[in-house]
Amino acid sequence: MVENTNGGGKQPPRKSFLYYYGLVMLIVMLLNIFLFPSMMDRTQQVRFDQFSDQLKEDNVDEVYVTTNNEIIYTLKNDNKNTAWNVTYKTGEIPGVNLYDLLDGKDVKYSAEINTQASPLLNFLLTWILPLILFVGIGQLMGRSLMKRMGGGPGNAMTFGKSNAKIYAESETGITFADVAGEEEAKDALKEIVDFLHKPEKYSEIGAVLPKGALLVGPPGTGKTMLAKAVAGEAHVPFFSISGSEFVEMFVGMGAAKVRDLFKQANEKAPCIVFIDEIDTIGKKRDGAGMGGNDEREQTLNQLLTEMDGFDGKKGVVILAATNRPESLDPDLLRPGRFDRRIIVERPDLKGREAILKVHGKKVKVDESVDYNEIARATNGASGAELANIVNEAALRAVRMGRKTVSQQDLEESVETVIAGYQKKDAGVSGDEKKIVSYHEIGHALVAALQTHSAPVHKITIVPRTSGALGYTMQVEADQRFLMSREEAFNKIVTLTGGRAAEELIFHSITTGASNDIEQATKMARALITRYGMTEDFDMVALETVNNAYLGGDASLACSEQTASRVDAKVVEIVQEQHKKAYKLLADNRRKLDEIAQYLYEKETISGEEFMRILNAQPQLPAATPADSTNNSL
Repeated sequence: MVENTNGGGKQPPRKSFLYYYGLVMLIVMLLNIFLFPSMMDRTQQVRFDQFSDQLKEDNVDEVYVTTNNEIIYTLKNDNKNTAWNVTYKTGEIPGVNLYDLLDGKDVKYSAEINTQASPLLNFLLTWILPLILFVGIGQLMGRSLMKRMGGGPGNAMTFGKSNAKIYAESETGITFADVAGEEEAKDALKEIVDFLHKPEKYSEIGAVLPKGALLVGPPGTGKTMLAKAVAGEAHVPFFSISGSEFVEMFVGMGAAKVRDLFKQANEKAPCIVFIDEIDTIGKKRDGAGMGGNDEREQTLNQLLTEMDGFDGKKGVVILAATNRPESLDPDLLRPGRFDRRIIVERPDLKGREAILKVHGKKVKVDESVDYNEIARATNGASGAELANIVNEAALRAVRMGRKTVSQQDLEESVETVIAGYQKKDAGVSGDEKKIVSYHEIGHALVAALQTHSAPVHKITIVPRTSGALGYTMQVEADQRFLMSREEAFNKIVTLTGGRAAEELIFHSITTGASNDIEQATKMARALITRYGMTEDFDMVALETVNNAYLGGDASLACSEQTASRVDAKVVEIVQEQHKKAYKLLADNRRKLDEIAQYLYEKETISGEEFMRILNAQPQLPAATPADSTNNSL
């Protein structure tokens, strides 16, 4: 609620309220007196002799006699000449028998029955109904204006309201059982749940509940779900609000919303307050004076004040989520505000398997499904991406006319998320298809011939909607956290294997290696600037990583001369590994031709098929028709 600084309580809003409705009453009264009667009165007064003449000429259509002996009549032809029905009024002449005049004429006539109208009904229709209409229109216009001004869905009294979504203790519907793959984060939050359940156990020893916990991690790792799970486990109210909802057009409104949020939280304690994307209002204050954002800084200052002001023993816990912790203000991160930083990383192999099983329970899955194999094929995937993979598999099963999700559906959904849907009519010519076959087998063969490379899982030359004409999938047998120098260099060799195969077989190169070139260059640069795996620069950090949880963009932190040396070293490393890949393929030319021909016919082969052909005796003669293939291109 917005605090009143004028010292007058609620008197100013009440004064404006009465003024507004007094003005409405005045307008309604004036309309009832002047406008409405004139609009409703379409009666023209005439003499009785004119009425008599119209009767003689048989022009009168209908006659109506009121209780005041007024004769009201309409003419037969008036409707044709005017857009309005005009009525005529005249007075009755004493001694003249009206019914004798009407008898025998083609006229409809009647008389008014003397009834007493309800004063209450007349009051409601005349005064109350127009008032309600005016008030309703005023409210709609006020709400529309408030929405345009950023004041929320209400009228002027809603300024400073937090608009936080409040979930009752049974409405979140999420517990720790619904969260998989983040066991370390769950363990860190279980203590908070235990404190909310048994605060006396901690108060006996003098321990105080942490005021806040900051959930940090990449997008889609389950930060919001963890916060809801805490509320679901603790059975306390859950306030959920996004940081962007504090951003207002008017200076001071964001701070007012913060005050209102914490006021509601204190009233409903014990409870949990969750602020999503807190970096929106919690960015570092730049101290640039007029150059800074006054509204954002005021909101941040109010948040810091409120976190210092409330009593932690009441059981109000502040949870916040962000994927940009480096941009937060240091005052926000100090002990006493956000006491704990809980890292919510992408799940490992065991975590991915657990997440797949949790989401697999929501759909009908075949008993033969191997979640471990799918988990190994999705290295680096977040929880949201894994949930999407399971859903895509269910959709594919429906398209294929099956009642359950099979292993093939899950494998195809992994490829769909990674490379896009299969192109049905890609229109790839036979020559290009042959080039792609050799390109992908070049990757796979180089990887298989090296000792420190991940095993080949699948090779395909089926075009995808992402633009890839084919790809080679490698899957580690076990979860790996470290990469040795030999593995890193062998990865670059594998990336250059596709281009090397094109050079060896067709004596030409294509644009198909653009993604390989990008990855090889990025890996070679990281070896020099970040991992210190070259003798020229040793263990010197030449690069800084920004936004580690949002792509991890790197920027050089060295002089121009050093940057030039780095560029030259990157070129040297890629060239050396490229030559190594070319030599490996040249030494195994017959196997390259044999497997490429097999892939050209099948379009998709598994890692088992690839290794079976590689380890078998060569089926093609030493003099392969590959050179003649080049002549046809």
